[in-house]
Amino acid sequence: MKDLFILAGPTAVGKTDISIKIAKRLNGEIISADSMQIYKYMDIGSAKVTEEEMQGVPHHLIDIVKPQEIFNVSQYKKMAKEAIDNIYERQKIPMLVGGTGLYINSLIYNYDFTEASVDENYRNCLQELAQTNGKEYVHNLLRDIDIESYNRLFPNDLKRVIRALEVFKLTGKTISQFNAENDIYDIPYNVYYFVLTMDREKLYDRINKRVDIMLEKGLIDEVKKLKSMGYTADMQSMKGIGYKEILYYLDGEISLEEAIYQIKKGSRNYAKRQLTWFRKDQRVKWINKDEFANESDIIEHIIQSFLSSRNSKI
Repeated sequence: MKDLFILAGPTAVGKTDISIKIAKRLNGEIISADSMQIYKYMDIGSAKVTEEEMQGVPHHLIDIVKPQEIFNVSQYKKMAKEAIDNIYERQKIPMLVGGTGLYINSLIYNYDFTEASVDENYRNCLQELAQTNGKEYVHNLLRDIDIESYNRLFPNDLKRVIRALEVFKLTGKTISQFNAENDIYDIPYNVYYFVLTMDREKLYDRINKRVDIMLEKGLIDEVKKLKSMGYTADMQSMKGIGYKEILYYLDGEISLEEAIYQIKKGSRNYAKRQLTWFRKDQRVKWINKDEFANESDIIEHIIQSFLSSRNSKI
């Protein structure tokens, strides 16, 4: 089986720099697992890696769609698998790097993301129920058919609540039963999964400072340009944190001070959700940056852990 190295973590934890240094040591190529860096023209607000920062390390699945285009996880999975195969043909190590958990899971779980597994009418019905009666109402529908999902999911996690209801409607099984029976770990990769973390307050401080840096680099001008190109708030791409808030400011709906506050708050909340997501996978090896003297020690630890795990499977 192919080896698949993964480096994930919350926003602003420092994945980019560490991943590039590891890639240079391991002769790897990086596949982005970031749902915003896929978009062209959206560089500052997505903290997109620059060509200079890449230091010659090839990066894939960055700048692959225009902001008006719809892009889903099924498309990502197809393109990422092709990138992995191509990297292997060059006898290099594919490294999946990013913070979008659903993109990562599309490759390391045997999920079916095809339209055949979707009941669009039922989804729309549940969406309408949520709008009419509230998210709590739809969440409560799980109580009698899938108590495990009901207890595990929150009402605000509407997408996953709807997916759990949909799976039960299509199969008559809870989503846990369905996943267990379909062997979700039956994938063609040896997974080496590392997640960076750090003290929560330190992380939040890094997030706040990164937002300030984005503004200094010209985030407002970037959003102005996107707006002038015809990209609007109802597009999937423009709903990203940092873009929608600046759009609201440019449209006079909120002040710049409020927009900055909302970007920082939204980014901190997103980091919290990311960490919760990664904790669900027992294959993860957590790398707490606070436990190391410097970045070089972190990199050395990850590389040695990867090589040791890989050798044990030979």
